[in-house]
Parts: sequence; structure tokens; C-alpha cells
Amino acid sequence: MKTVTALTTAAVLAALTASVANAQTGPVKAQPGMDKCYGISLAGKNDCKAGAGTSCAGSSRVNYQGDSWKYVPKGTCVAIKTPKGNGSLTPRKA
Repeated sequence: MKTVTALTTAAVLAALTASVANAQTGPVKAQPGMDKCYGISLAGKNDCKAGAGTSCAGSSRVNYQGDSWKYVPKGTCVAIKTPKGNGSLTPRKA
């Protein structure tokens, strides 16, 4: 019984690891009715682009990183306030 449980646990952990790795290798799919808003995401919560040495989605290193973006409803980006200023439709210096 212990062998089956250990194998099941190992299989679940392997599947979770693979899905997390795949989720962070590219940008989040385009979202109709949404804008890419730079400088608003929290560390590790971006939808893509986070500068050199990062893999994309979920790879931002700091909160409100200027060169990472998150999808937001169209027309709302520049109204979003953060401790580092408002959101931007174009990348800002990280």
C-alpha cells in the first residue's frame, strides 16, 4: 500500500511541477477587451515581459516592475495607481 501511495504522490508532484514550468515559459494568451498594462503587477504575478534573464509570465522580480505587464480591462491602465506611479501602456525603466 505504501508503494502505491508513494508512486501516486510522486506522479502528482511531477504533474504539478510540469504545469508550473509550462505556465511560466511564455506570455499569457491575448485577452480580447484587455490592454497590456506595465508597472502594475506584483513580483511573480506578471502576465509577461520582465526584462533580461526572465522567462516571461510569473517571472517579475519586484513589485511594480516597469518592464513587466499584466492584462487589465481596456481603458483602465493609466488610472491604476501604484506606489511607483500610474500604470503605463508602454514599458518603463525597470
